[in-house]
This record gives sequence, structure tokens and C-alpha cells, in this order.
Amino acid sequence: MDKFIVSARKYRPQTFDSVVGQAHITTTLKNAIRNQQLAHAFLFCGPRGVGKTTCARILAKTINCEKPGKDGEACDKCQSCTSFNDGASMNYFELDAASNNSVDNIRDLVDQVRFVPQTGKYKVYVIDEVHMLSSSAFNAFLKTLEEPPPYAIFILATTEKHKILPTILSRCQIFDFKRITSNDTVHHLEEICEKEEIKAEKAALQLIAQKSEGCMRDALSILDKIVSFTNGELNYTNTLEHLNILDADYYFRLLDHMQQQDLASAMLLYDDINRKGFEGDLVLNGLAEFIRNLLVCKDEKAAVLLEAVESFKSRYIETAKKVPPALLVSALNVLNEAEINYKSARNKRLHVELTLIKLCYLQQALELTAEGGSISKKKIAEAPLAFRALPIRPFAPKQTAADKPAKTGKTQEARLIIETNGTTAAVPLPPVGSENPEKSTSNRPPKSGSGLSALDKIRKQYKGNNHNGNGAENKPLEFDTLKKAWDEYIVHLKAARNPAAQPFSTALLRIKDANSFEAVTGNNIEQKFIEQERNALFHFLQQHLHNRLLQFSVLVEEKNEDRPQAEPTLTAKEQFQKMTEEYPVIKELKDRLRLELDY
Repeated sequence: MDKFIVSARKYRPQTFDSVVGQAHITTTLKNAIRNQQLAHAFLFCGPRGVGKTTCARILAKTINCEKPGKDGEACDKCQSCTSFNDGASMNYFELDAASNNSVDNIRDLVDQVRFVPQTGKYKVYVIDEVHMLSSSAFNAFLKTLEEPPPYAIFILATTEKHKILPTILSRCQIFDFKRITSNDTVHHLEEICEKEEIKAEKAALQLIAQKSEGCMRDALSILDKIVSFTNGELNYTNTLEHLNILDADYYFRLLDHMQQQDLASAMLLYDDINRKGFEGDLVLNGLAEFIRNLLVCKDEKAAVLLEAVESFKSRYIETAKKVPPALLVSALNVLNEAEINYKSARNKRLHVELTLIKLCYLQQALELTAEGGSISKKKIAEAPLAFRALPIRPFAPKQTAADKPAKTGKTQEARLIIETNGTTAAVPLPPVGSENPEKSTSNRPPKSGSGLSALDKIRKQYKGNNHNGNGAENKPLEFDTLKKAWDEYIVHLKAARNPAAQPFSTALLRIKDANSFEAVTGNNIEQKFIEQERNALFHFLQQHLHNRLLQFSVLVEEKNEDRPQAEPTLTAKEQFQKMTEEYPVIKELKDRLRLELDY
């Protein structure tokens, strides 16, 4: 019984032409060998399993070949090639930097470089996983790498190029290996299956290529496992089962339930998926990838980016035409948030089911927020702030110069202040004590069969007197009483620790007439603080000043020398100094006890 060799080793490429998916590198190396323009140091970097070490070995064998071909390939027949294939070449040295990363290992390597090769032209030193070398090992290697003997060639291989010192990078020719495409992987797997006489469906090989994510070594390892699992017959079903991949047909059915808003069917389908042993994060990730594929297929030109089995490509394109893009983008956002929060969720299944509930009613939510055929974003508005509205002045006909009466004083204009949800509106009322209140209603049609209206009766009641409606007389404003009531309200604010107490203290009061006054502040911030207290202040002043017709407004005057200044806030040090000036015994106590104060 022959010893089993895994496919990754058995079918390792032996020539540049047999390397899969790296034509840009193999062509460059063959031309350099043919034109004798070899560099003394190479750096092969790229993902795992894409052929870095393989290309290094092929390069080492080719440059020492005794009869190289015209295309730059090794003959594979001479003594040098034969000994290299058997692993007995004296000119090839391979060092694993992951386990030999100390300065002593590099010094031993440098000592070996001084010896001239016995056979062949070059001595090739391959250092795999070179990023694992320590900083001191890198520094010990710098001089030799910069000026090696003419017969020495160094090939460094790494998967993490960013960890290598810039001084090393500048001394090497850098070759970046790329991930192997799914088509190249499938084609290579088909060749191996044909050589091994394995029956394999193309859909199964496409799944393997998709799972390997561009790594040929992983693809070959997966192939070996499934061949052992299926006894030499690969089909789509057993490949799905072995790779623990959920069939895309489940995602198509979930999408149909989402569009039909059929929550019950979606939950039953997820229960079926869960019984098959698929974890919730796998379902969320797979559904997000499925919706991404649908978005890609919205434009048939971009369908080449679709990473799926060929039998599903036409189905993806047809389904993408029926689903609106707004639904797909919103679903991706929901799934992305669900994936992020999945690890922190206690009940994993409930977390996935809540996500499915959101997805099933997502289309209805989008329809509710649609306005005029476009999607509108709803923003949470901030709480409304009170503001002072300008009064609406009643219409008055133009008067000629002869008709205008002599001005005896400022015209008093009564306004009804209405405040709702922090918004202040001023509604004008006829002047109190006017000579002919009926003139203001002369434009209104009189009611048949009745005398004065109810409003006219109220006006008549106010005519000739100055009462507040309760039989008590409205007292005109006086500065002393207003100031006293204002200070009392400040005391209430300070007792309640209301920050508006400071703006109230610095406000300047001005009486306009018998029923109105102004509060002048220094800036808009102080004005807003006073405006926010308008309702409570209004009722407080009406009760204390006994004036039901009271009005006030808050103005801003930035430069006002008459406005009282607020007392400056003292620091801890200034407070202590003030206390010692008033009570010297405190300073004496501090000195006697030798206290040090932390200000």
C-alpha cells in the first residue's frame, strides 16, 4: 500500500507554467532568468496558500539548471534538477523564521554564505515567514542582504509585509502575490479530479473555491476531506453538508416571506434552519451576503462580481429586478446591526428572530415613511423654546393731518398673552377706556334680534373703570413695587436652585406704562432663561402687583451700564483670604496646627 500524500504536496507546481493565478510574477521571473538580470534579494509577499514558497523553490531549481529551456524553464532532467526534486541539493537552504528567529540563527546563516557552492552557479537561501524575525536579527542580516557574494541569492517570503523593517524592504525586489480567483481554482480542481478519477460536479467545486477564499492550499485540503467523506463522488448536496454551508435556496425563500410580510412562514423556515444545526451568526452573515449579491445583480454589468454557483446566477438576476433597492439597503443595515450585537445577546435565537421580525415588516415601514414618492428621514426635533411674538396691530384707516387728534401720551395697547407648549403669541384687544368701543366693531355685521354682543358687554364693563374682573381695582405699575416683587421671585428661584436666578438678578427693569414693563438683558442666553420662566413669572407678578392687565417683554441690550452686575464667583483661595481678613483667628489656628490647604 502506497503512502498517502495530500493533494497540496502531490500536485505542488514544479515549473513556472504550472503555477496557478500568478502569471504576472512567473513571467517576470522567467524573463529575468533568460536575460540574466537576477536580483540578489527577493521578497515574496501575499496571502497564505497562493504559491510564495512554491515560486521560491522553482526559482532556486531553475537558476541552477544545467540545460534551461528557451522559455526560462528548468529541464527537470539534469543532475541539478534531479537532486533538487529529491531534496538532496547542496545549493538550496530553507529556513523557517518562525522557529529560528534569534540573532544566533541569522549569524549561522551569514557564516554559511561565505562558502562558495561546490556545484552549480548559485546558493539560494529561502527564509519563510520572515516577519517573525526579531529586530536584532533583522539588523544583523542587513549588511549581508545589502552586499551578498555574487553567488548568493536570498528569497524572503511573508504573509505580513507591514511587519518588515523598511531597511529590509529597500534592499529587496518586492513581488506581491494576489489571491487566486474562483475560476482558476475551479479549473485546477477539475484537472486534479480528472487525474485522480474523481466524479465531481462543477457546482460542488465552485462551492469549494468559494469557501477557500482564494487560497489554493485550502481548496486542495477541502477537496481531500470531501473525497474521503463521499467516497470519491462530489455533488452539490454533500458538499454543502460537509462545509456547513446553508443552501442559497433558503435565502430566496426568506426574501419571499419578507416581501409578502409573512412572519409565520419566516419563523418556521428559521426553525427548520436551526434544527439542522446552523448557528444564528452564520444565518445572519449568509443572508447579508445574499442581499449583497442581489444589489450587485441590480445592474447586469456588475453581475461578474457575483460569487455564487453558476446555477443560481440567473435566479439572482431575475430576483434582483423584482426587489426595490431601498428594501435591500435597509435590510443590509438591519442585518449589519444584528451581526454586531449578536455576541452580546444572551438569547441568540431570540436575537435572530427579532431581526427576522424587523425584516418582515421593513417594507411596511418604508411605505409609511414615503412622502411624495421619495423616502424621507424623520428627525427628532428638539424641545421648543419660548419666544416673544410681535403683536398683531389692529387695522386703522389713514387719517389726514386735520383729523389727527393732539397726542397726549403714548397709546396703550392691551394684548392677551397666550402661551402653549412654550410658544408665546400676542393677540390684540381694544384699548381699555376708549371713547367709542363700538367703532372697533363697526366693520362686523350686527347680529339680528340682539343688542350688544357678549364681547361688547365685556368691553362696556371695562369702560370707564380699571377693574381686574374680580371687583378689585387694577393698580398701575410702580417701580418700587415691581422691583420688590421681582426680587421676591428671584428668592424663589434661588431656593429652587434654578439657574435662571442669575439672569433675573442682572436684568434691568423699565416701566413703559401703567400696565407694561420691559426686562433688559445683556445677551441672548439670559433672555432665553427669563423667557422660559414667563408663565410662572406672569402669574406671580399679577398676584403680587394686583394688575390683571400686566404685560412685559424681554429685550437684549449688550452694552448697558445701568444694568446691575452679578457678584463675581470667588475661588477657594480667595474665599479663604476673605475669611482670614474678617476672622484673623482662622489664620492663627492654621499656623499653629501647621496645616497645608489644598485649594
